[in-house]
Amino acid sequence: MVKRIYKIAGMHCGSCALKIEKTIKQLSNIKSASVDFTKKQLEVDGEISDKEIKKTIKKLGYKILEQGEKEKIHINRKLKITGGLFILLLISSFIFPFLDSLNEALVSYLKLIWWAVLIGLVIGGIIDYFVPEGFIFKYLGRKKKRTLFFAVLAGFLLSACSHGILAISMQLYKKGASIPAVITFLLASPWANLPITILLFSFFGIKALFFVGTAMLIALITGFAYMGLEKLGWIEKSREVKIQGNTRWDNVRNFNLKKSISGVWKGTLSLSNMVLWWILIGFTFAALIRAYVPAHIFMSYFGPTFGGLLLTLAFATIIEVCSEGSAPIAFEIFNKVGALGNPFVFLMAGVVTDYTEIGLIWTNIGRKAAIWLPIITVPMVLLAAWLFNLFL
Repeated sequence: MVKRIYKIAGMHCGSCALKIEKTIKQLSNIKSASVDFTKKQLEVDGEISDKEIKKTIKKLGYKILEQGEKEKIHINRKLKITGGLFILLLISSFIFPFLDSLNEALVSYLKLIWWAVLIGLVIGGIIDYFVPEGFIFKYLGRKKKRTLFFAVLAGFLLSACSHGILAISMQLYKKGASIPAVITFLLASPWANLPITILLFSFFGIKALFFVGTAMLIALITGFAYMGLEKLGWIEKSREVKIQGNTRWDNVRNFNLKKSISGVWKGTLSLSNMVLWWILIGFTFAALIRAYVPAHIFMSYFGPTFGGLLLTLAFATIIEVCSEGSAPIAFEIFNKVGALGNPFVFLMAGVVTDYTEIGLIWTNIGRKAAIWLPIITVPMVLLAAWLFNLFL
């Protein structure tokens, strides 16, 4: 058997990495295959030609980089299609009178969040260029309580969409991060990272602090719960720590303005490819809800009652919108219902009941760790939401 490593161009989210890994594993004469999303590389062990690997990767819509070749960052297909359809819808809303209500909603949302999206993406690009990946991995492999606090902090520093966070979380686990740290990171990241925090503040103002703070608290409590479960032997044991990677802040120490602008731009564009198309989808759904769904419908089914919270949780679980897309919809739920608890449930459902996430934990970490996730988190989310509706 021959082990080879290939650099892959065109991966923009965790779903890309998982698709490549799954497809390569299905090829004949493959002993093992794994994709490191953080390094954008594929490792293959098996008797298979480079030509067949390259052909398979090309069919999937990606490219294997030759030695010394650098990936050129460009706007990906998903963002082009979503952005084009959104622009077409926006222009149509100005032309056709029967779309006046939709036009009002779209323009209102654009005025509200354009600056937050722009700032969030640029900050994400700055983090991507200046913060070394090894710095994050280094502090998540220690089996100590403070590791969980590092995991929440890492959620701020690793700016990615929730699908990207899934792949990064699994990579953290493969490299030796403890199960409690991985779970804490997974829960905190989509809601505590800077781009989404800024987006939430543009929607909810100072009240967004309740969302972000409570999400982080739930992540920490869940991490400590997993520490207890691991000690009791009720979940799988964490792997031995083998954390590697560059922890030097070279881009800060050797600051170069031209290289920094280029690096931040590439990071911003890469993050845009991951999250912006989801934001546009969520933005469009929220505008449609505002324009055409009467408030009494929401009050009847998704009102600030415990039953309404359960229906909100079920609705969010079924539609499985990425975290960036769910933020605008959550704000519209808040507009219709007038309570903070329901949008909080809608936001948190993306990480506590997401079947893609639970499935990944099941296959990569273990079934016990996967089963315990909703058992621990769902009651906390519903309790926090009920308290929001009661006192805020």
